[in-house]
Amino acid sequence: MDCTLTAADALLDKYPMAYALVRPPGHHAERSAFGGFCYFNSSAVAAHYLSNKGRVAVLDVDFHHGNGTQDIFYSRKDVYTVSLHGHPSTNYPFFSGFADETGEGEGEGFNLNMPLADTLTPQLYREELKKAIKAIQKFNPTYLVIALGLDTAKSDPTGSWTLQGEDFFQNGAMLAEMGLPTLIVQEGGYRTKTLGQNARQFFEGYYSKLIP
Repeated sequence: MDCTLTAADALLDKYPMAYALVRPPGHHAERSAFGGFCYFNSSAVAAHYLSNKGRVAVLDVDFHHGNGTQDIFYSRKDVYTVSLHGHPSTNYPFFSGFADETGEGEGEGFNLNMPLADTLTPQLYREELKKAIKAIQKFNPTYLVIALGLDTAKSDPTGSWTLQGEDFFQNGAMLAEMGLPTLIVQEGGYRTKTLGQNARQFFEGYYSKLIP
């Protein structure tokens, strides 16, 4: 957690991007419960910390729905949570991540779930990512937190999508083009043979749009 808060401080110090390489992942950890290998929700801690300085959007691109992050911010309007994930009718955590979960109280309309089919081409995934980006831009946050799950990769043992290196490169570039101070927090990703390669491709894509 200290790693993630240090990365958040880097944004406050005017760095355009910071990466918190933390393990285990955290986005399934709720206010009063843990699960899915997650004990501390680093993404949520960082988003709450940054919310003292402006509005924050959290974009979760892990294959699994970030039920913990949703739970923590479900009644808040200063942190906008967006998640692209495998449909919870067939994927963990099964009980949350449906499209009709949009927030409650002051947080109504500030939680966006985009559950997607178990079989999804990288091209269709990018179309959905574009929709998520537009929704975040409409919210107009001061800071962006990306919960970077790499279990969307081809042959990951916990997912069913087929993203490969070139796809992570393009996705990273798309997210950098938003031009927001961005904290990237490592979430899932379990195919160790390609995990590092995919992470590198994502950041190379991001960096390609970060500098002139």
